[in-house]
Amino acid sequence: MVVVLVLALIGPSAGGPGEPIVLRIDAAAPAQIDPAKSTDFVSSVLFYNLYDTLVAPGPGGKLVPSVAESWTVSPDGLAYTFRVRKGVTFHDGTELTAQDVEFSLQRTMALKQGFSYLFDGWVSAVKASGPSTVAIILARPYGPFLPTLVRMGIVNKAQVLKNKRDGKYGEMGDYGEAYLSGQDAGSGPYTIKSHSPQQQSVIARFPAYWQGFAPTAPDEVRISLSVEAATIRALMVRREHDVTSQWLPTEIYRALSETPNIALASERGQSTLFLKINTKRPPTDDLNVRKAMASGLDYEAVLRLIRINDRVTAGKTARGPIPEGFPGFDPTLVVPKRDVAAAKAALAQSKYHDPELEFGWVAEVPLEEKIALLFQQNMEEIGIKVKVQKVPWALMTEKATKPDATPNITPIYFAGTYPDPDSFLYSTYHSSAAGSWISMEWLQDKNVDALLDRARTTANPDQRLTLYKQAQKVIVDQVSDIYAYEQFALFAYQEYVKPVFVDPAKAIPVQGAHWNFRLWEVDLAKRSAIGAK
Repeated sequence: MVVVLVLALIGPSAGGPGEPIVLRIDAAAPAQIDPAKSTDFVSSVLFYNLYDTLVAPGPGGKLVPSVAESWTVSPDGLAYTFRVRKGVTFHDGTELTAQDVEFSLQRTMALKQGFSYLFDGWVSAVKASGPSTVAIILARPYGPFLPTLVRMGIVNKAQVLKNKRDGKYGEMGDYGEAYLSGQDAGSGPYTIKSHSPQQQSVIARFPAYWQGFAPTAPDEVRISLSVEAATIRALMVRREHDVTSQWLPTEIYRALSETPNIALASERGQSTLFLKINTKRPPTDDLNVRKAMASGLDYEAVLRLIRINDRVTAGKTARGPIPEGFPGFDPTLVVPKRDVAAAKAALAQSKYHDPELEFGWVAEVPLEEKIALLFQQNMEEIGIKVKVQKVPWALMTEKATKPDATPNITPIYFAGTYPDPDSFLYSTYHSSAAGSWISMEWLQDKNVDALLDRARTTANPDQRLTLYKQAQKVIVDQVSDIYAYEQFALFAYQEYVKPVFVDPAKAIPVQGAHWNFRLWEVDLAKRSAIGAK
């Protein structure tokens, strides 16, 4: 029954002569399509397909021009002037101008959601001069400013204002919040066809997109949300689904890897599994308890859980908060290993006797239950009792807003959202970022804040990297996280699909950026040959 219901959502994949090419994928709900609010994986995928940005992330994290064809920076590093590319059109056919860029940044900062903290307090003014020039003035030097712009989606000002409702933003009403929760106002390669944030998002090709499409790029992409893993497996085997999410249990990846014409691919250098420790809630407010847990976890057993077969694994041991291959990775950090004696010694120094704590795992990620149960077993061996709880993602993000509601331990996969060390460190550890699912540590450490602030206001790239390495050492010493492993995000896909991320030379270490579907291809002849539906 479940498979039948899901198939009704996913539908058949066309692609015969004269028929549209449909790509079917899945992800964890909810899906957020307002560019000023999107932060998680599926929302980032939608972001990069619905909207354009001034600059875009390229292979290796290099920034490339996008809507901004060029820019200049003042000698003091405070004024950035962008030349807006001509010929970029929104989905309603109107041309994108500097006024839309100005409006979009103002809207992002006003809403104070999503990645607004990247600009709030740093941008003092944004001013369009004619249709092709926009200047952004900073309050003080901001080292990662250009990389952060890959998260500032440009909306159609006229379309948003036409559809605004009454709201708390004065003459701007609700700033189009209600409208943009179900429609898009972008200029990206795809446009929203239908959107149900808990069930399915369907996007359709925008034929007039200024950068064009690969020869057999999909005409339509159907993203089904929070579908049971067993259902996805059945659909893949029957060729009724094209690309899986990265959240399937290991045994399903293993089974799919043994299925003819299905392959596995991974995205590396983007993500780490953080076991985020709530440093404000007893008993994990005690550093010695945190040290005991970090020493007590069996990291080799974690790696065994994610090994698919002798050739494929979903990760490797992590050294710290930034994965290898991402800007700011520190190879000098110590590789963690299990040490039961050290764990018991640290626990003996704690102010808590026979501590009990809560481990909340994300319901949509079955692998996390196995990690939770392994953690529970490991902690029992050193004298810590662990209550394991299954929490839906939507509820987890709500729990993250208050320290007393945030679980003691929460497994969170976090990937870089813009190509700079600031992406991992500021959004996770700076006090101003507390209260989101990214920062469930509630660290709020003045020394860490000072180092991250200095790194942000330093222009010299080498000096910035030095400061970020210093910050990482302080963070690791505080044991605000257990770095379970550096994730290789695995996806199973039908071999007639050609995802961009299968080519290491095209690797983009930014969450969602690989999933720009205009660059993907579907081999129609091969799909027909294997009898895909």
